Amino acid sequence: MKLITGYIQNFLKRAGSYIFIATLASRCLSFFASWIALKLIDDKELGVVLFAYNIIIFLIPISGLGLNQSLIRYGALLKTKEEKDSLFLYVTKKGFLATIVIIALVIAVSFLIDFQFENTQLYVIILSFVLLPTYFFEIIRAQFRLQHDNKSFAYTEFFMSFILVISVFVLSYLFQEIGYSIALLVAPLFTSLLFIKKLNVNFSLKINLPIIDFSFWKYGFFASLSNVVTQLLFVIDILLIGYLLKDTEMVTNYRYVSLIPFSLLFLPRVFMATDFVSYTENIFDRKYIVNYIKSYMLFFFLISSLMLIFSFLFAEELLSLLDINFIQFSETFLILMIGIVGIYIFRGLFGNLLSSIGKAHVNYYIATIALLINIASNYYLIPTMGIKGAAITTAILMWFTGIISMILFWIYYNKVLITRE
Repeated sequence: MKLITGYIQNFLKRAGSYIFIATLASRCLSFFASWIALKLIDDKELGVVLFAYNIIIFLIPISGLGLNQSLIRYGALLKTKEEKDSLFLYVTKKGFLATIVIIALVIAVSFLIDFQFENTQLYVIILSFVLLPTYFFEIIRAQFRLQHDNKSFAYTEFFMSFILVISVFVLSYLFQEIGYSIALLVAPLFTSLLFIKKLNVNFSLKINLPIIDFSFWKYGFFASLSNVVTQLLFVIDILLIGYLLKDTEMVTNYRYVSLIPFSLLFLPRVFMATDFVSYTENIFDRKYIVNYIKSYMLFFFLISSLMLIFSFLFAEELLSLLDINFIQFSETFLILMIGIVGIYIFRGLFGNLLSSIGKAHVNYYIATIALLINIASNYYLIPTMGIKGAAITTAILMWFTGIISMILFWIYYNKVLITRE
């Protein structure tokens, strides 16, 4: 019990409660912004914008070639504010150039694709510019975390969503779907401009940092690819259900039955966002890391147990809140709930610890193998078991990737400690 209370106290001390509240508020505001767009824009045109935006969403993690990921990991290993500020300036400049190249490639490729919906290319071109302010937004947030200013980090999350609501309302009302596209660009841009001064970065710094080498770039690139593949893991079920069952109703059923389980995945992310810099700074202190792992796993084992008990007792009631017709899929719902426990206890923790020791490429390999298994398994299970088959595959992979992450972390971590002795 002492481990759990200590873990929660440290979480609160690092302003984790601010991140938790800001994350919840952000999700609510983002939903509200989507609802506003739905009310102000024709469904058909809005669908085209969202189709184009979904293409860009997959590219967001690789904006700046993932240098924002390198900033948070390598910056945590630096000792002085001047060094961290110098690294920030480096990733700002290099990431800007890399993102411009990516945007140019997206625009060029858009001319080669025969999109099935009219005006898709126009929206892809407009929305490709979202990559730039989003990259700046992410490196500003990373810098706040490096400064142990989790409150400001949390505020960026809230204000971005708040500005999104305002800009979606105003621009969608005035310019319809074009306005909505611009609003998606305006929100991260304005938020970045609002918070960058608070970083107090000395923009004249020119410090040569030995950590900036091929490994630095490699880490960010593979960390970003890992995020892309992980996104695919959560989308592939929907795509395969539609392709294999040829039934759009089943796509809708799975989308909403999985809504609650997948929404709950934000919780370990909140804790990892709060703690990543702290345990990376202490990553070579074995006693500290082992104690952190024990505390985290015990805490999330307790949370998972309570969550599963509640789900098994009230599965039908929870699904009926969405639609009474979803009650027939309560077994699918419970399978997914069991699956996310694997994320809660293992994957959320050890995936981030692998990144902390510089093994982001391992996370990419794990996610890629899981994606291939997902496709192969679902080709058999979905036609024979329907959406329950998709849930079984997903749940097993959540546990599989988590346990593999744990095993590989300890293998690599022990090697890292030996080389430092």
